[in-house]
Amino acid sequence: MPLNLEDLWKAVDPERLRRLLVEMVDIYSPSGKEEDIQLFLEEQLHGAGFAVRRQEVEEERYNLVVPLGWREPRLYLVGHVDTIAAWDLEDYGARDAQGLIHGLGSADMKGGCAAMVETFLALATALPPEQRPPVGLLLVVGEEENGDGSATFLESTRPPWVVIGEPTGLNPCFAHYGYLEAGFVTSGRRTHSSLPELGHNAVESMLRVLLHLGRDPLFERSSSEIAYSIRELTSSRAGFVVPDRCEAWIDLHLPPTGDPAEVEAAIRARAETAERLIPDLDLELQFNFAARGYDLGTNNPLARTLAALYPELGLKGGTDAFRSHSDGNLFFEAGVKPLILGPGALEVAHTPDEHTPFAEVLAAAKIYAALCMQVDSL
Repeated sequence: MPLNLEDLWKAVDPERLRRLLVEMVDIYSPSGKEEDIQLFLEEQLHGAGFAVRRQEVEEERYNLVVPLGWREPRLYLVGHVDTIAAWDLEDYGARDAQGLIHGLGSADMKGGCAAMVETFLALATALPPEQRPPVGLLLVVGEEENGDGSATFLESTRPPWVVIGEPTGLNPCFAHYGYLEAGFVTSGRRTHSSLPELGHNAVESMLRVLLHLGRDPLFERSSSEIAYSIRELTSSRAGFVVPDRCEAWIDLHLPPTGDPAEVEAAIRARAETAERLIPDLDLELQFNFAARGYDLGTNNPLARTLAALYPELGLKGGTDAFRSHSDGNLFFEAGVKPLILGPGALEVAHTPDEHTPFAEVLAAAKIYAALCMQVDSL
């Protein structure tokens, strides 16, 4: 353990961190409209003396790239500043109550971003320039949509390691689920809704398809490792008629060793059997996005550092696999090793009750600082 770790942790300012997180949550930054929060963070970092580089993703959308030391970064702290769209535009901002910071993006992942910024402020305070480790801070846009911010970064830079502050409850995730997005479209024949026997109801066909898919052992929730969720189900809206089109989108999260291509093949095979069971079925399938999972194992310097560090902070050890899709998949595919570790819980992300414990945000800043100090061992 570095001799100056306790001094470094003393440089982490809880009140400054709390103010930063509350202000970040109060800035509305859905995917595609991240400029306001990037301007705010750029101002905070410039004010602390950092050299902040804008990396353009598209017009008025850019990442912020911040080196700490004078050497090329071997590790980047990575956070995405975008959120999903607000559930209620009148009530998305921050609320600080009983040790929890509530609000849109508080868990996913402005809590992680705030902790990373505070880590950099603490490192710059505690260490003279010549002693600062070769690490960088990367604040990206677009993660909640298509990952275009991280993809742009990876076009020119591929460090050995990144730490991504997605909500894991501070549980280190050196493994990551894969992801497959499946689209289903059923077509029917429109007729007046009082004469359904003269038409073909595309919604009824879709429901039968989904029930048939769910009966496959591959998707049996009690025994399968695949987590699947019907994300959207919509039909043609044309008044008092039998719908002639229905569309469904399914998210499939695969275990780290799962192969998206094999799951796609299994879904296609199951769909073919549906055509024999559902009369006049007209079904189209599309698979627009897939990402492989990974498992880095725990025989690496970051895992060893965390195993020694967590008792010092009164935290439980152990590791897990991150179940959601994230930019971690992109970094891994590019040859970068991603550790997913951040404050907050995945189960409250994207919900009206999104929140994160401030104690976890503060602990995350200290964890990130300790990892940065170990970067020369990578």
